[in-house]
Amino acid sequence: MRTTIRGALAALALLPALALGAPAASAAAPSPTATASGTPAPATKAGTSFLTAVNLSPGQDADVAVSTGDYLYWAFGASEGQTPTVGLTVNLAPAADRHGPQTWTVEVFDGLRRRQACTAGTQNATGDQNTASLTLNCTLREVRTWAEPWSGDPLPGTYYVRLSVTDAPQSDLGLAATTQLHVTAKGNADNAQPEGGELKAPLVPPVGGGATTAKAAAPVAAQEHWYTGWFSGWNSRWYWTIGGGFLAALAGVLGYHLTRHPRGHRPGHHGPVPPQGSHHQHGSYAERP
Repeated sequence: MRTTIRGALAALALLPALALGAPAASAAAPSPTATASGTPAPATKAGTSFLTAVNLSPGQDADVAVSTGDYLYWAFGASEGQTPTVGLTVNLAPAADRHGPQTWTVEVFDGLRRRQACTAGTQNATGDQNTASLTLNCTLREVRTWAEPWSGDPLPGTYYVRLSVTDAPQSDLGLAATTQLHVTAKGNADNAQPEGGELKAPLVPPVGGGATTAKAAAPVAAQEHWYTGWFSGWNSRWYWTIGGGFLAALAGVLGYHLTRHPRGHRPGHHGPVPPQGSHHQHGSYAERP
C-alpha cells in the first residue's frame, strides 16, 4: 500500500516538469511556413472568388494542385513606384487523359476589382493535346501615387490574380493539374514620379484583402463652416421640429383664411329684407268694404 502511494506521489511530482518540457520541444520544432533561407513557404491553396482569394505576402510564391475549369484567385500588395509582374506555369493533365487543346488565361484586377491592362506578357496560352505545360505572364503599368477617378490607372493597394480556363473540351473539365505562381516587382517609392496629387488611402478591400506594402495616409480633419452646427448634434433635431411645426401652423391659418374668404373680405348685403305680413296689391282689384 505504501509503495503504491509513493509511486503516485512521484508521478505527480513529474507532471510540472513534463508540462514545461512539452512547449520547449514544440518550440524547437521548425516552422512549416518558412523555408531554410527565410523566405515564406509557397502557398498551397487558391481562392475561388475575390472574397476568398489567398493572400500572398511579399516574396511568397504559390504551388497549388488545381482542377481544370475552376476559377483560381490570389491577392498580393503593390506600392507606389513599383511595376508588378505576374508569372504562371500550368502543368496540364497527362496527354492520355485529355481530348483536345486547352486555353488558359491570367487576369489582374486592382482593389476596386477593375481589370488592369498588361503592358507585356502572354495573357492567353493554348496548348494542344501533346503540350505538357503552359507559361503565362502579365506586366502591369507602374503603380501611381494619384490618378483621376475615370482614368483606371493602377494605384497602391491590393491586386488580384485570376487564372481560368477559357476554352477546353467538355470532357476535360475536372482533370487534375498543377500551377506555380510567382510575383515580382521592380522599382520602389523613390522611383515614383510626382503626379501633383496624393492618394488618401490605399485600395485595400475590407474583406478578403491581400497583404499590402502601401502606407495609409493620416486622417484628414473635416472642414467646418458657419452652418455646420445646424445639421449636427443632438439638439439640431429639436430646432428643425419646432421650426417645421411653426411653418405647418402658419400654412394652416393662411389656408383657412383663403378658403373661408376667397377675396379677403366679407360679402356685402344687397338691400333690406321686406317685413313679413305686409302685402302690396297692384292691378284692377278693389278692396272690399
